[in-house]
Amino acid sequence: MRLPFKFKQLNMSLFVFNLLLAIWMAGFANFRFYQKVAEYSAFHGFYQFLFLCVTFLILTGLYLFILQIISWRRTAKIVAVFLIILTASSSYFVNQLGIDITKEQIQNVMQTDIHEVQDLISVPLFIHFVEFLFIPLILLMCIQIQPKHVLKTIYQKIMVCFITLFITGLGLFSFYGQYAPIFREHREMKGQISPLNIIANGSSYFKKQFKQGNPPLVAYGTDAKFVGQGQPPKIVVLVVGETGRAQSFSLNGYQRPTNPQLSQIDLVNFTAASSCGTQTAVSLPCMFSGMPRKEYDEGLASHREGLLDIAKRAGYEVTWIDNNSGCKGACDRIQHVIIPKDQPQYKQWCDGDGECYDEVLLQSLQNYLKGLDIKSLKANQLIVLHQVGSHGPAYYKRYPKAFETFTPTCATNSIQKCTREQLINTYDNTIVYTDYIVSSVVKQLQALPVASSMMYLSDHGESTGENGMYLHGAPYIIAPKEQTHIPMMLWFSEQWPNKKQYSACLKAKAHDAVSQDYLFPTVLNLLDVKTQVADPNLDLLHRCEGS
Repeated sequence: MRLPFKFKQLNMSLFVFNLLLAIWMAGFANFRFYQKVAEYSAFHGFYQFLFLCVTFLILTGLYLFILQIISWRRTAKIVAVFLIILTASSSYFVNQLGIDITKEQIQNVMQTDIHEVQDLISVPLFIHFVEFLFIPLILLMCIQIQPKHVLKTIYQKIMVCFITLFITGLGLFSFYGQYAPIFREHREMKGQISPLNIIANGSSYFKKQFKQGNPPLVAYGTDAKFVGQGQPPKIVVLVVGETGRAQSFSLNGYQRPTNPQLSQIDLVNFTAASSCGTQTAVSLPCMFSGMPRKEYDEGLASHREGLLDIAKRAGYEVTWIDNNSGCKGACDRIQHVIIPKDQPQYKQWCDGDGECYDEVLLQSLQNYLKGLDIKSLKANQLIVLHQVGSHGPAYYKRYPKAFETFTPTCATNSIQKCTREQLINTYDNTIVYTDYIVSSVVKQLQALPVASSMMYLSDHGESTGENGMYLHGAPYIIAPKEQTHIPMMLWFSEQWPNKKQYSACLKAKAHDAVSQDYLFPTVLNLLDVKTQVADPNLDLLHRCEGS
């Protein structure tokens, strides 16, 4: 690596180079990790400081041991560039946004789209990259590693590895009584150690993808049949929200008026609903798979038929209308998938970068319904609307100016730099807009002369700075309620069979604990589709039939 201009060359041995790189990786890039170690330890004052120093030495020793094995004179700088890039990337999300790097987060990255990536670009990200990426890379180019006889290099590497293992083992043994309970009770901390977090979880993700390959499609619910013969065709609309948390819905007791429209509609609001995961890549395929959260197998779900396939087999016309980053496999075999942002007729709702407000879903739904010739409707309809909802961190982009109900707002994607008031105001404005979108779907259906119903639920919730956590994607076992408690509601038109019976019964059970596990059997019941794979114990309507 030679620069077009001259810097003073820094000559050093391979050992010193690896040691400095290990110290850098174990240092300030893991600031949040050390914070948590201090918080969970039983020490205070000097002993806490000593405990943190030993933790730093252990982490440095681990990285030095690895580098002594994989880093040689001719490859040292290549390895260093790779590790610096990974450390800079992962440490920003861990330290600035409180996001642990897990296999699920790696999956999120692999399934994201360009608009979601653009929303993450911010001034704090640039500053972080200057400090942890650009400056280290410039310094790297100034370093000249001194040549050394290969036998001496191998001998030195072996000695350093033994010494490193001894010191690391001594540190672990000295404070084993502290480390054991900390890492046993707080396994998520492994996702805070950069760049080990991204390397380990990235390797696990790609290994799993490689093993999975391209398996054949597994048929599911092949016994499904439509049992509503003789009834007029019906329309069922499922609205899948994005990043909407139940705590911010006034329907659930939130003190702010975030649901001015929905509060005027006669619907059933489930106040204790939970998600299958804390990120779209898990929750979306899970809720359509027919597998309960505790039994969810992502590998199987990726190549097995789900809710939409069964509805299609039973004779429904199934339509997916998307204003997000895709259906994560749930609609892969559905022929009628509409992406309105790609169509010129909907550009009034979109900006120059192709990001659209959710009103594009309303317009697309209206156009689709007009094309059905409702008065002589021949086929039952299942329509899924996939919102962009409250997707962060650029919350201010998720609603038009007319829905800026709460001010001042956080008009930036650098949400960690906004005040608590600004951030909550902006997020709450996205909920006000979702309230308008969902209520407008109901109003469109109310105007139809056929039986219709609407079910709304979000894929997962969102953290907005509580306990230093932002966005979502925390491991489910330790995820805060803000990420798992979701809004969920059900509405029936006046023409819906047994509407009064269902409404009265469901409202009496509206505070019972439910989850996305209930989506699969409940929607099939709404569709009058019977199959043995639908668990009646998870069917909201089944609990009210005959009551």
